[in-house]
Amino acid sequence: MQNSDIPEITPSELKQKLDEDTSLFLLDVREQDEYDLVHLNDAHLIPLNTLPYNIDDLPSDQEIVVYCHHGQRSLYATVFLHKKGFTEAKNLSGGIDQWAAEIDTTLRRY
Repeated sequence: MQNSDIPEITPSELKQKLDEDTSLFLLDVREQDEYDLVHLNDAHLIPLNTLPYNIDDLPSDQEIVVYCHHGQRSLYATVFLHKKGFTEAKNLSGGIDQWAAEIDTTLRRY
């Protein structure tokens, strides 16, 4: 599976879905200290290195939007999830940093 095969969602597309109250599972794959600095409301923290051990905690019937700081770890996580059958998983392009720059400028950037 190549990067071009991995579905991505832009911050503006995600905002539109959240505004429409679309049922999404927000998956933050950063570390606890990063999550404590800033995170999206209702996001579930499962650090990337623990994802294989927590796969059963993910919904199989819901769109999953995976994010990290800039989008690289979440890309790896999204590839992993697709290989495990979570075909509705999407990577948030640019991560929470891009979200903070484009959508919610009140969020802390690091």
